[in-house]
Amino acid sequence: MISFSLSCENDHEFEGWFRSNDDFETQKKRKLVNCPVCGSHKVEKALMAPAVSTGRRQEKIALAVSAQQREALAQLKALSEKVRENSDYVGDKFAEEARKIHFGETEARGIYGEATLEEAKGLADDGVDFMPLPVFPDDRN
Repeated sequence: MISFSLSCENDHEFEGWFRSNDDFETQKKRKLVNCPVCGSHKVEKALMAPAVSTGRRQEKIALAVSAQQREALAQLKALSEKVRENSDYVGDKFAEEARKIHFGETEARGIYGEATLEEAKGLADDGVDFMPLPVFPDDRN
């Protein structure tokens, strides 16, 4: 993922994450990129310094969001917390345990844990219903 410094026609500055420059250009043409402050779709890449890793702790990245987006994030976080509170944590055995539940080898119950991308693809191929839980910045502290 590439982080671009962006600005709109009203000189509001913000960041956006994209897979590539082509991804940014495609989304911009489809009017999927807009300013989080004023909603303008006239967005351009701004000059930016390259990111150089110095080994020091990275600064936290701020996200400019509207009141409606903040409320949606708060609801998403509350839902994620509720799912965790009402499920068993199975750690890195998530894929194995999810398959056992799916195929009736163990009691059906809510679980959460970690899975690699390869394990997640395997679960999807096997028809196992699951979904990723969002990780919020303060979940990592």
